[in-house]
Amino acid sequence: MKTKSLLITLSLALASLTMGGCMGSSSSANATGGELTGVRGSAYSEPTPYGMVAVRKGSLRVGIEDNDSLWGTEFPVRDISVDGFWMDEQEVSNAKYRQFVNWVRDSIIRERLADPAYGGDESYKIEEDKEGNPVTPHLNWSKAIPWKKANEDEQRAIESVYVIHPIDGTKMLDASQLNYRYEIYDYAAAALRKYRLNPEERDLNTDHAVDMGDVMISKDTAWIDDDGKIVRQTITRPLSGPWDFLNTYIVNIYPDTTCWVNDFQNADNERYMKLYFSNPAYDDYPVVGVSWEQANAFCAWRTDFLMKGMGGYAKQIQRYRLPTEIEWEFAARGKEGNPFPWKNLEVKSESGCYYANFKPDRGNYTKDGSLITSKCGIYSPNSNGLYDMAGNVAEWTSTVYTEAGVESMSDMNPELKYNAAKEDPYRLKKKSVRGGSWKDPESMIRSAWRSYEYQNQPRCYIGFRCVRTMVNDRSGSQKMKGGAKKPAASARRK
Repeated sequence: MKTKSLLITLSLALASLTMGGCMGSSSSANATGGELTGVRGSAYSEPTPYGMVAVRKGSLRVGIEDNDSLWGTEFPVRDISVDGFWMDEQEVSNAKYRQFVNWVRDSIIRERLADPAYGGDESYKIEEDKEGNPVTPHLNWSKAIPWKKANEDEQRAIESVYVIHPIDGTKMLDASQLNYRYEIYDYAAAALRKYRLNPEERDLNTDHAVDMGDVMISKDTAWIDDDGKIVRQTITRPLSGPWDFLNTYIVNIYPDTTCWVNDFQNADNERYMKLYFSNPAYDDYPVVGVSWEQANAFCAWRTDFLMKGMGGYAKQIQRYRLPTEIEWEFAARGKEGNPFPWKNLEVKSESGCYYANFKPDRGNYTKDGSLITSKCGIYSPNSNGLYDMAGNVAEWTSTVYTEAGVESMSDMNPELKYNAAKEDPYRLKKKSVRGGSWKDPESMIRSAWRSYEYQNQPRCYIGFRCVRTMVNDRSGSQKMKGGAKKPAASARRK
């Protein structure tokens, strides 16, 4: 009997300890008195990205209500709301784009230094971890390229990315080799119900019969053929799994410097063709001769470059991308929603100084102080802290250009996307271009002015800047009188 009592006592003690371990003072359940308080993640405060400014969420009336009588162009007008994002305060410069070019160059050299055909130095490519376990092969960027003290094999690897001009003997990068391969996972497409792997999840209406047939998906893929040419196709096939939403691109990324001659025939622009991208005198000028496809490749590389330097916080960050057409106009108009990036309708101050680099008069490109592009950021920024949102170079956006414009878009974070493949009709490759350029008259540098260019067409007057969606835009915490939250600013567009 005593033994039985002892066993009961021990059982109760153990039960008490067990309950104490689960519901004791250290337990979140007991600490809240049984109330539901939620499980919170660790706080993360997104730092301001280098060279970017915050454009806080808000609304705007897109378009021009009083159409330009000279051009007779109609612009659809619509009220739109936009979430917060980071935007480059200046256009991407030659120096910044050259960093991308040099990275691609250096990656090719490292691949060849690890190749047995060029000596096979395995230290340039990591294929195992410290314990000797195999890992996904990747380049070792901590291993320096021997630019000055290379042996014979190393010198061959380095020289393999250069060519000698057959006439004047100039040593220059072999632009044909500078291909950048990247992958973009289409999270939005993968989230659509119509692409659910389980057919019963594709339609929640229980009155409908479940379609057990194949669901077709389209994805972009690219490879290099036996002749060294980039082949890009959009393939359509039955849905098989998450990998069907991973799109692959290969882009030759060197700017087309010949655009200075091709865009202005019968003009003496040879100096710009030779010097604009390569000469340090133009380091801080906006990069041009970059197609929409190349601009997207730069955004992808910039994202990858950032992620590798961020460690564990990388998953918290949104990728760099081109701005949508609406994001660009919202940012350009400033906090006040002005027709131009500045506060009045005049294009120059009372003292006669112009607010932007454009063509003030017929044939007089120099009246504003510049013949072609000007250095990034020499004119005053708008109220968002953004430079050159009018003139200097027009800028690529991510948006497909249609005559309907915003009429065919959502009124919340609107976007129309179509990454046309090479085999698509050329009319499907129009992309919206905003801001006007150094060659455009006053009417074409208004924030609402819409234009387009084909995605594979480089121009000496088109550049770009990047944006990045904010992890969390806290601007909504502002208060109005009476305690109500202050709505984001909107303005009537003229």
